[in-house]
Order: sequence, then C-alpha cells, then structure tokens
Amino acid sequence: MKKSIATVIALALVAGSVFAGGGAEKKEAGGMIGLAMPETHVERWQKDGAALLADATAKGYKAEVAYGDADQSKQNQQIQDFLTKGAKLLVIGSVNEGVVSAVADAATDGAIVIAYDRLITGSKDYDYYITFDNYKVGQFQGKAIESALNLAAATKDKPKYITLFAGSPTDNNAKVFFDGAIDVLRPYAEKGSLVIVGPAPLKSSDASFTKITTENWRADIAKARMENLLNNDAKNVVLDAVLAPNDTLARAIIEACATDGKYSGGKLPVVTGQDGEVASIAAIRDGKQNMTVFKDTRKLAAATIELADALLKGADPKIAGARLDTTSYDTGKKVVKAYLLEPVIVNKDNWKAVMVDSGYYKAEDIK
Repeated sequence: MKKSIATVIALALVAGSVFAGGGAEKKEAGGMIGLAMPETHVERWQKDGAALLADATAKGYKAEVAYGDADQSKQNQQIQDFLTKGAKLLVIGSVNEGVVSAVADAATDGAIVIAYDRLITGSKDYDYYITFDNYKVGQFQGKAIESALNLAAATKDKPKYITLFAGSPTDNNAKVFFDGAIDVLRPYAEKGSLVIVGPAPLKSSDASFTKITTENWRADIAKARMENLLNNDAKNVVLDAVLAPNDTLARAIIEACATDGKYSGGKLPVVTGQDGEVASIAAIRDGKQNMTVFKDTRKLAAATIELADALLKGADPKIAGARLDTTSYDTGKKVVKAYLLEPVIVNKDNWKAVMVDSGYYKAEDIK
C-alpha cells in the first residue's frame, strides 16, 4: 500500500472527520472534489476514502474526504459544507436514501454527482454511478456455498441446512448481493435439497427479506440475530452454511457459532463474506470463514477519479477495466450510467496471491 494512503487511513480512524488534500503550492486541476463516505466501522470505507483522496490530489485537484458515521443527517451537512467550499464534483457513498435532498442541492449548485458503490435511489438529480458488479458478488457467494456443500448431490431425504443474512435495508446493494446469491441457491431450496432455517425469502422483493437484513451492517446486530437463531429455529439443526453478505457480519456470525456446542472442535458452517477485510483473510487462512469477495478499492478509487477528471474536463469518459451499463441501474426516477468493475473471489487456495502478493496487504498484516 502506498505510504500516503496508509497515512490517511490512520487519520480516518477518527470517525466523522474531514481530511483535505492538494496543497496551495499545487495548481488546481479544475475545481474542488468532495468525497463523502458513509462510515468507518466497516474497514473498507476507510480504504476507499483514503484512496480517493490520494488519487484526486495526485491529479492536482483540491479534495476533501468526510466520513458520515452512518448518520445521513451528518453526511448531508458534510455535503453542504463541500458545496459551500465550492466543490464542482461530489463522490458520494451514501448512508441511505435521505441523501436525495443533498444531491438535489448539488444539482442546483451545478455540481456533478457520482454515486459511489451505492446506488442513490429516489433521485433524478445525478447521472453517474460507479461500483463493482454487485450481482456477481452475490453469485460468487452462492456458488461458494453450492460447491462447498456439493448441493448437486444433495437430496430431499438428506438435505443441507442454511440460514440467510443480508446487509442494511437502506443499502440498495444489499438487495443486489442477495439476489445474486439466492438465484444460485433457489433451485435447491425449491426442490427441498437445501432447507432454509429461519426466514426464507427467495428474492429481495419478498416481504420476509426485511427479516434477514442487518441495520447499518452492524456486527453486533448480526451476532445477536445468529445467537437467537441458534437458540430457537436452529436449536435442533446443525447448519451446513450461512449466507453472510460481508466480512464484518461473517466474523460476527462465526463468533456466535463458536459458542454453540454443535460447532465445537472447528466444525463451523460454511460462511461467506465480502470486502477482503484483513481479519477475514486470516479466518479464511485458518479455515473458519469459507471465502470472501474482494473488491479492490484501489482500482475503484482510481476509476472513480478517472471518471471525475473526464467529467470536469467535459470529456467522454473512457474508464479502463470498467464496463459501461446504460440500461440496468434505475434510481426509481431515471436510469443512470453505471461503470462496473470486476470483483474477485478469494478462498483458502488463492488468498495469498490475491491479497498479499498484489501488495494490498503485507504478510505481517494477516495475523
């Protein structure tokens, strides 16, 4: 990791703070860029904010990053502060749909908005969205469970047992991740060879989907729900798998399972994840977590600033490594242009090559 990025990450641990880049000695490349990130309690957002700031300042832009502490009112104020300071472009990883009013204010001020990794729903006031292929993220999770449990060989008489978790109900990506995974798993559930323990939505539009969501992606909520499942619906069942949408929740679920006698001696369910968090890479290495989906924030940040640079210069964006989708991402008010990067599946076979040999982590980080 570059020294400049690592330094900003360390500073970013002070949640909700604003950090600036681009000194007065540099000629501004074309206006200030405001970087609004949702929170710091999920590790990846620290890395996103730091990488975006480093890439923007490297191109000569004055830039600031702010973290919203999972509080949309706070993030909206941070966005207003960016606009007051003259921001010409905003990169927003939103907390929830309450950001729509701030996006409308940005449009009124003539500032360009890029929705970052989370689609901003309910808005007609922005045109660009950049993320990874989040449906594929879910597919990777579903396929990991399918392979690990050998579901093709499972039968109704000898089924496999799974429970389902999803991300924050205010994060549109949570629905996309879930739909990608459940589309892989649904055929097995429908024929009875995979039994869902607890709430059993078979698509994110099902009413029961809200029962498996996890407010603000909070680990404590996931752990409490898992403990409740183990003491009730799954009391007399040995779970073969848990669909966990990200690493923070995966580790909380594993912690809950570790206190249940049925899973002693290292016999844990297959647990999925996402984000490539350092603690989960160690858990994968040690056989506690089955897999994660790595979305390289360095690449996403670089692609985002390439997009921002092109838009501020009035050029036609050509983003290397990103696929342009002009039809699929509907905010409910309009279809936006989406730039999609490719995620990478990480498991016990390739974690070192993907996470360490690539320079994303140092070997000593994986404790």
